[in-house]
Amino acid sequence: MPAAQGRCFMAGLPSAHRSANQRSVNQRASQSANLQPASSKGSTVVTLVLATCLSSGLAAQAFAEATKEFRYTVGPHANISVDTQYGAISVKPGSDNQVVVTAILKSNNVEVDQQQMGNRIEIASHLLQGTDQPTGQVDYELLIPPDATVTLRSATGPLSAERLQGDLTMEGAEATVSVRKVENCHVHVRTMRGPITLIDVRNGHVEISSISGDIHLKSVTGPLVQVSSGRGTIFYDGDFGSGGDYRFSTHTGDIEALVPADVSAGFRAHSVLGKVQHDFPLKPRHSRFTEEVGRSFIGSTGQASSEVVLRSFSGRIRLKQR
Repeated sequence: MPAAQGRCFMAGLPSAHRSANQRSVNQRASQSANLQPASSKGSTVVTLVLATCLSSGLAAQAFAEATKEFRYTVGPHANISVDTQYGAISVKPGSDNQVVVTAILKSNNVEVDQQQMGNRIEIASHLLQGTDQPTGQVDYELLIPPDATVTLRSATGPLSAERLQGDLTMEGAEATVSVRKVENCHVHVRTMRGPITLIDVRNGHVEISSISGDIHLKSVTGPLVQVSSGRGTIFYDGDFGSGGDYRFSTHTGDIEALVPADVSAGFRAHSVLGKVQHDFPLKPRHSRFTEEVGRSFIGSTGQASSEVVLRSFSGRIRLKQR
């Protein structure tokens, strides 16, 4: 029956019949309405599941690691620099005329820019828009000629170099820095808060500075070893070599030197507000500086072949015999 005729037919029924029929129609409409949200809810759940799966797949793809390798042929005393905002950089000796760089990218949100200009190689991480630390991390591993000059920069690090003979420059804000078994080179290290460790550095020209990072030196010798930290501790374990100039300074950090019985050095230590002490026998030494008990000491051992100056504003200074 056409819809219009149906409405006319119901209009012609007695009122009791019209009410009963109307209630029946309303009940069917209500049942139909109750069924609709359940169907819609099921559709929503399926949509959410599919969206989650797609999102997870895209995230996995975005954070998949990628490894890239770059090779360069160089001559003697090559100059190599690596600069990354986030990530580790490690350098070890390789062949005499080859540089091999392995870059491990943590996501697709960062690229590696690289170029060679004669005997100079530059490597840098290029962060794409919206990249943060987890997605912008690139770790670098380098094999280089031992005589190459190297500059490494990373905000987070760590930075490490070992068994090299060329000049090293290492910089990082939070980066942990480690230098081991290098000789006959300049070593320049700067951090803000990152700790610094040098072990077995021979005949080095060493300059280290940190705002609050601790600095640990073991068997480090050379014509110049200059170390400063604002709030960090400076610890030296070695014999101060022969004919070197060693200058350690802090603002509030402590300085401690552990030396063997046969060390040959002249010592001068002073702290404006901190305590200064030594449990090492020192011979009196002429100096234009006035010695203040508990705040400074001046003396020498052996032939005093190296000069050692220890200074702090309020930190403690201690010279100990190993």
